Order: sequence, then structure tokens, then C-alpha cells
Amino acid sequence: MKKKRVYLILFSVLILAFFSFNLSYPNYFNGTVDFLNSKLGFQFPHFWNPPFRLGLDLQGGTHLIYEADLSGVEEGDRTFAMQGLRDIIERRVNLFGVQEPVVQTQETAGHNRLVVELAGVKDPAEAIKMIGQTPFLEFRKQRPQEDSERIIEKLEEIQGKSLEEIQSIENWQLSLEDPYFESTELTGKYLKKSELSFDQNTQKPLILLQFNDDGAKVFEALTEESIGKQLAIYIDGVLLSAPTVQEKISGGKAQITGTFTIKEAQDLVKNLNAGALPVPIQLISQQSVGPTLGMVSLQRSLTAGIYGLLAVIIFMVLFYRLPGLLASIALGIYIALILALFKLIPVTLTLAGIGGFILSIGMAVDANVLIFSRIREELKEGKSFGVAIEEGFRRSWPSIRDGNFTTILVALILFSFGTSFIKGFALTLIVGILVSIFSAIVITRALMRVFAGTVFEKWRWIW
Repeated sequence: MKKKRVYLILFSVLILAFFSFNLSYPNYFNGTVDFLNSKLGFQFPHFWNPPFRLGLDLQGGTHLIYEADLSGVEEGDRTFAMQGLRDIIERRVNLFGVQEPVVQTQETAGHNRLVVELAGVKDPAEAIKMIGQTPFLEFRKQRPQEDSERIIEKLEEIQGKSLEEIQSIENWQLSLEDPYFESTELTGKYLKKSELSFDQNTQKPLILLQFNDDGAKVFEALTEESIGKQLAIYIDGVLLSAPTVQEKISGGKAQITGTFTIKEAQDLVKNLNAGALPVPIQLISQQSVGPTLGMVSLQRSLTAGIYGLLAVIIFMVLFYRLPGLLASIALGIYIALILALFKLIPVTLTLAGIGGFILSIGMAVDANVLIFSRIREELKEGKSFGVAIEEGFRRSWPSIRDGNFTTILVALILFSFGTSFIKGFALTLIVGILVSIFSAIVITRALMRVFAGTVFEKWRWIW
């Protein structure tokens, strides 16, 4: 390869390394910027510094297990009811402001349970109270335009005012109401079930609704007065759908049509059934992880990782000399790149995830060991340094590819079927392996090619 291209690749790698290092740990860059701004009077901006997203075991939080009472749900509908309930609980904890909540269903020895992990929650009692409510499904009719305008005007009137100022405004309570839809007596207790179906002519998905006898009467009266208007469906105060009523509907059966995808229609059916079939849940286990314990675990993990990295660098330099030193430089760039990706994706880091990251460092070193061993064999056969480098990388690639591919395959299986902590381990391992391949094949190769055709290639003892 021409030297010009080698230097271009190396320059690109250095630019990538610069941004990766500063994105991973921008304190040095930002400190330098502050010094220059104070001395020269400039206004240089700081480097972007998004935080790492830490999991429950590192930043603390709450681990909750709920038992679901499905005695009132038919056997064939229980899995569907649990999926709908999971979606409702996930929406609730998201509204509570929890970052990356984990909500999973489990079936153990005939018991149906919800596992909820809330990282960084400072008031678990409030979250528990919110989670424990039964999903509330309601149907709201469209307001007259003049009523909507009055509410919107009131919302504009209170905007930017304090609570005391708002309460002094006449009819300020209007601002608490939905400006477009008003509540009706039709709620989830009248809905027997909803199910997914398809239009026989267009094959587009639609949702079928079936109300009980009392609900059929309420629904008939409601649709009669709402012809040509929207009838909104809310669950826990969140709008799910707002179909337009085409005609008076009798008999307690209706269908919702629209431009749904199959996935959207399935989600809507699950949410409707979760609100229509209240599934009581009872808290049976609560475990809290303090942020102090989490930080201690994080510090110990980082200390172990640093010691392990130093041991790897010493080993590589002692056994592979200059190539080992170049591999260590590539390893440093690899770590910065991985940490930058963890911020950008972003990846929720748990102790298991950090373990996957550290394991991927070993995989990166393993690839370099295969490459350097092959290069030594090529040099022993009397080949020139440049040819030995190219042949070493080419002939070691199948082993590197196959070894990493099988590990990625296992990690994908773990990610698909594992629990939250296992998923974190698998995800960081997959990302780490992919970047480690780039580090060994691109970065290390570029660094090695710089020495081709120089006086250093004649010093065989350093290779």
C-alpha cells in the first residue's frame, strides 16, 4: 500500500481517537478551554459531555416484584392480559421520570409476576403507589368548539403564572380540563374485550370492540350524539386513539378502522384489554440498592479493569516488543471509542455490562496475538517486512473472524432470551467485539504499516 494512503488512514484514526477520548472524558479539554478563555478573553465552547447511563446496580434504585391476580381472566387470554398490563406499567414509570426502566413478565410455577426495575428512583414509595393502580380505560366525546376555545383561552391566560396567581384567576379550574374531549360514563368496566381483525376487502388491520349489556346501551347513546365527531379512547389519561363515529352503533359491537400497522393495532388491542380487564397486582418483594453501594461496586470494577489493562499492556510489550506497544496504543484508542459509543447509543451500564466490556478487551488483545504470531512466522520464512505484515493480517483474519463471529452469535442469543442484566452484558460484549475487530484490523495495521520501508524494519529483534 502506498505511504500516502497509510498516512491518510492513520490521520483519520488520530482524528477519531481525539474525538473519542474527549467525548469519553472531556475534563482535560474543557479545563484547557476554561484556561484559554480566562487568559485570552475568548469564548471557546466546552466539548459535548453527555453522561454515562448507569443501571440499577450502579446508581442505586428499586427492584420490585408484583404478583398478578388473573383469576378473572380466561386461560387463553392470560398471556395477552399480562402483556397489556406490562405496557401500562412501563408507560407509568416512564411518566414518573425513570430512565431506562425495566418491566418484564415472568411465569413461575403457575404464578404470573411483573418485575419492575427503577434505576435512580429517589422516592420508591411514590413509584410503588403509581404502579399499583389498576389501569383506567375511558371513552371521551368531542367537546363543542366554543367549550374548547374557552379552555384554550384559560390555558393561555395562566401560562407563566405562579400557583398563587393562577388560583386568583376566575374559573381557573377550566385549565385542568382536556380542551378537546370531555369524560363520559363509558369506561373500561363496560368493555368485555377487544380483538384484532382484518378488513375482508382491503386486508387492513382493524380493532373489534364488544361491550356488555349495560355498556351496549351507554355506547349506543354516546355514538348517536357523536355522529361525525371523534370519540377518544384514553388509558391512564393517555390518548390511545380518536376514531370518528360514522353512525349510531347498536348491539354493543363496534370496530375501529384507520391507517394502523399490524403492530400498532396489536398494541392498541393489548392496551384496551388491559384497561377493560382490570388485573389486580400485589407487591410481594421490594429491594432497594443504595447509590453508595452502587458507587463502591463501580469503583471496584473500574479498579479491576485498570489493573487488568495494565497487565495486558505489560504482557504485550514484553512478549511482542514494538508490535505489542503499537497494539497497546490501538487498545487505548479502542477503549476511548467504546466509551464514546456507550454515551452515544446510549448503553445502560450495569456491573454485568462492564464485565462484557472488559471481556471484549481480552478479545481485542487475542486478535492482535494471532496477527503478531503470524507475522513472526512470515518473517522467519525470509519474507520482507511489508509482505510479512500483509500476509500476517490476511492469514490470521479467518481465525479472528470465526472466533469473534461465534462469540457474537452466543451474545445475540443471550440478548434475545436473557434478563435485563444478561442483556446488558450481551450488548456491551457485542459492541466491544465489533469495535475490537476494527481496532485490530484497521488501527493496528495502520500503525504497523508506518514502519514498512523504514530503518526500523531491519531491526528484527524488535519485531
